[in-house]
Amino acid sequence: MRRQKVPVMFRVVAAQFLTTLFVAAGAWIIGGHRAAVSSLLGGLACALPNGLFALNLARLSHGSKLRADGGMGSAKAHALALLFGEFIKVVLTIALLVLIARMVREVVWPALLVAVVAVLLMQAAALVWR
Repeated sequence: MRRQKVPVMFRVVAAQFLTTLFVAAGAWIIGGHRAAVSSLLGGLACALPNGLFALNLARLSHGSKLRADGGMGSAKAHALALLFGEFIKVVLTIALLVLIARMVREVVWPALLVAVVAVLLMQAAALVWR
């Protein structure tokens, strides 16, 4: 039986979630419970929208394989959907970070920012390692 390969976009998101957990564990060791929670929330604020974006890309990819018509209109529609999905991802990430800043008491900002940067860098690193 042939093993199906996991798409790159899902491997990137998995690496981002693992990075979030790793950074949160480091924050817990260095700064305690509050730092770990702040780090976990910061990492998830970036990884969750990326996961939703990857699901949307998979949906678009699956839909394009089902349709054989192709054409320029289809390419423009896919490009627009990709651009709109990226826009929603960025807006959702910013909204989650603002929500964390307003709702979570005693956020440890260095831990949160380290997690955000680590998760965003993992996106680039995972694409290079593929």
